[in-house]
Amino acid sequence: MSAYENRVKKILLITYYFPPSGGAGVQRWLKTINYLPQAGVETIVLTVDPTVASYPQIDESLCNDIPSNIKVYRTKTREILSLYKKVSPKNEIPYGGFANEPKPNLMQKISRFVRGNFFLPDPRRGWNKFALAKAKEIIETEGITTIVTTSPPHSTQLIGLELKRLYPHIRWVADLRDPWTDIYYNQDLYPTRWAKKRNLRYESSVLLGADQIITVSEECRRLFAQKADVAEKIAVVPNGYDTKDFINSTIINKKEKITPNSSLLTPNYFTYVGVWAPQYDLEPLKSLVQGRKDILLRFVGVVSDEIQKEIKSWGVQTEFVSYVSHKEAVSYMQASDVLLLFIPNVPNNEGILTGKLFEYLAAGNKILLFGPQNGDAMRLINECSAGECYSDGFNLDEFLNKPYSGNDNIKSYSREALANKIASLL
Repeated sequence: MSAYENRVKKILLITYYFPPSGGAGVQRWLKTINYLPQAGVETIVLTVDPTVASYPQIDESLCNDIPSNIKVYRTKTREILSLYKKVSPKNEIPYGGFANEPKPNLMQKISRFVRGNFFLPDPRRGWNKFALAKAKEIIETEGITTIVTTSPPHSTQLIGLELKRLYPHIRWVADLRDPWTDIYYNQDLYPTRWAKKRNLRYESSVLLGADQIITVSEECRRLFAQKADVAEKIAVVPNGYDTKDFINSTIINKKEKITPNSSLLTPNYFTYVGVWAPQYDLEPLKSLVQGRKDILLRFVGVVSDEIQKEIKSWGVQTEFVSYVSHKEAVSYMQASDVLLLFIPNVPNNEGILTGKLFEYLAAGNKILLFGPQNGDAMRLINECSAGECYSDGFNLDEFLNKPYSGNDNIKSYSREALANKIASLL
């Protein structure tokens, strides 16, 4: 064995979402594995075959971020979401929180009930038996001593639970990017009391069985710690931003894709990037911008036709850009005056810390938050001197005239810095 091989730690990362899958859930580990070698960690990836996967979003450009020197194993799967897609009005896989389904039809309600009660913890569990078989092969041929399972989908964590049973000597790190039984859209799956109890048992088994738990916010740590006596093994590693994405991006001209009316010569560009969730409250934004001619609202991502119609009725210039690549999304962030961040109006929303917030910080434009003033998102914005939170009496003109340039605290949320922290936990 060479000195390099003796020094490098080899891990197996098990993740359902991996390029060409798009969306925020892909970014965390895709970016991290690019920086882990600097900390002496080599990654082998186990994921699903994209030709049979149930991806809500596709972003082929993210394939360019996969390190050329790592091994990526892909397996088949067998899931019910392909059937759900057939009853969707737009023939789509549902997004998290059903953002692309603001008003489900009867068949969708029935399908949600089936998903929420007969396919626990989620319908992507059909991948598990294929992933488990391949993981055993990789562990035995590659001499793996550490595995990382990242979720959602939380069914992926059951793969780690079984591998830990089969290989007790292996260190298992469970990375939970979202709450599990406390996720805000669980109620939209119409779970029975039996289903709730079973899902709680799955969650507790994972929390108790993992050697190390990683989550993304202090509130998520609290939620998981109250389920089992595991507080001492939960570490918080938030999401972050990749400096290279912002250095290498081509900034989109603010007026490139619009035709402002003649009275809107120098508008303030208010941009929201991402999937619009039904649980977001539009009223505060409407009260701020309705009828103003000095503002252009730009939404980049999935916004339902119903919500678009509502926003267009406000008498303010609007632009809606459908789903774009991650690189383009970054460009839109940089080409903005104000970046809009919404936290769902749901219980336990203080701990929601979306991945896009860190990229908003890196973009360097002021952030306007619509969410809890005492939540993790607002604490981070204050820590980085990057913006404000809407509240009663909020003065928009004062906000527009006040500079928010951010500070050096933002650098601690770079993917490189966070990869070092993750490496120390592995």
